[in-house]
Amino acid sequence: MKSAVETLNPTRVRLTVEVPFEELKDSLDAAYKKINQQVTVKGFRKGKIPARVIDQRFGRGAVLEEAVNDALPKFYTEAVNEGELNVLGQPEVDITELKDGELLAFTAEVDIRPEIEIPDYSGIEVEVDPVEVSDEDVDKAVEELRERFASTAPVERPAEDGDVLTLDLEAKVDGEVLEDGLASDVSYTIGSGELLDGIDEAVKGLEAGGEATFTSELKGGSAAGKEAEITVKVSKVAKRELPELDDDFAQLASEFDTLEEVRADSRKRLENMKQYDQATQAQERVLDALLELAEVPIPEKLLEDEVNTRKHNLEHHQLGQMGLDLAKYLEIQGKTAEEFDAETREQAIKGIKTQFILDELVNKEKLNVDQEELTEHLMRRAAFSGMSPDQFAQAVVEGGQVPMLVGEVARGKALAVVVEAVTVKDTNGEVVDLSDEEDEAAEATETTEAAAEQAEGDAAAEAKADSDK
Repeated sequence: MKSAVETLNPTRVRLTVEVPFEELKDSLDAAYKKINQQVTVKGFRKGKIPARVIDQRFGRGAVLEEAVNDALPKFYTEAVNEGELNVLGQPEVDITELKDGELLAFTAEVDIRPEIEIPDYSGIEVEVDPVEVSDEDVDKAVEELRERFASTAPVERPAEDGDVLTLDLEAKVDGEVLEDGLASDVSYTIGSGELLDGIDEAVKGLEAGGEATFTSELKGGSAAGKEAEITVKVSKVAKRELPELDDDFAQLASEFDTLEEVRADSRKRLENMKQYDQATQAQERVLDALLELAEVPIPEKLLEDEVNTRKHNLEHHQLGQMGLDLAKYLEIQGKTAEEFDAETREQAIKGIKTQFILDELVNKEKLNVDQEELTEHLMRRAAFSGMSPDQFAQAVVEGGQVPMLVGEVARGKALAVVVEAVTVKDTNGEVVDLSDEEDEAAEATETTEAAAEQAEGDAAAEAKADSDK
């Protein structure tokens, strides 16, 4: 076999391959054997039909077609290996010559991973938020803890903002009660925005036993999107009661004995969170600066596939699970289809560039991933996906996704190398030492793909929440 490589552009090549006919012998034998098992000829046992009879009865062309289909992947792979190409996706193959007994010639156009020169990144300087926790931040954290231990007590008075009501609901469309339009003993906090538009105004001021009717657009169920007449009856009004902020509360809500210890622990937790956020912010900004410096050609076919994958996942998985379609999502987001397409393309380009340049850094720095690092990353990804580690690991192995996870960890380590070499300052002008947060910061890039999906999912969730209001 002879092969040659022609560079069409920095991300695409054309392979020209010539195969002497004798090298097709194994594929021809396999073709005759396969046809033998599929056809019957009177006078011959199944599987024992001579090759000359198959040629006469079914045509030599059918045999050649079967043999070439069998042989092409093997010779294409050999040509790729000979050319030392890092191919992406499937090739476009064109058989240019097929002479029985003489020669098979074909071309294959395919995208390749571009050669990337890593720029000098030592001069990169980025700015991040400082790690500052105010007394107001601590107050808010303690108040949130206090809210979790709130209790309710029935009251005999008109309902007010913040009260917890027990409701019975009935929905009618065109005067008919919907099959799924009845609900009893629904708990609702006035002002939470968790049910229907207009319900707060309807129930505010009602006492237990009170009833009101209002009109609202249904957000789910059999009549989603339709205007319905909603009758709401209040069976109980309860006032939320918060515990006193004292040492007794500290002992109730935590492992600490005093409120001051709770406040000190809250401050430490907030500092840790802000340190993690700062490390993640540093990585994101260093990565953006690195991508600005690097020239990274993008294969068009790969970009097209990535854009389509992102749109498919959003439309058919994230939005579908929330009962939204793309048109409704765009309406809620206030975006046109053109703006959405442009944003998706921009995100896809950034994702591909990130992978290419960090993979190049992995090779340049000769970074490896050990079993412990892979296991830790798998457990984080499992938590991110909402699956147990065992379930996630099984899904990864069955889906052949282990190399993908290894790549995520390796790219996280590559970016950590860059972060360590650049200057990071906070907005107060202080140089930030991220050495203690290096492992945590690496997690941000290890889950680049998952984070991108989560960002889309968060936007979808926000859109769903807006549509339910």
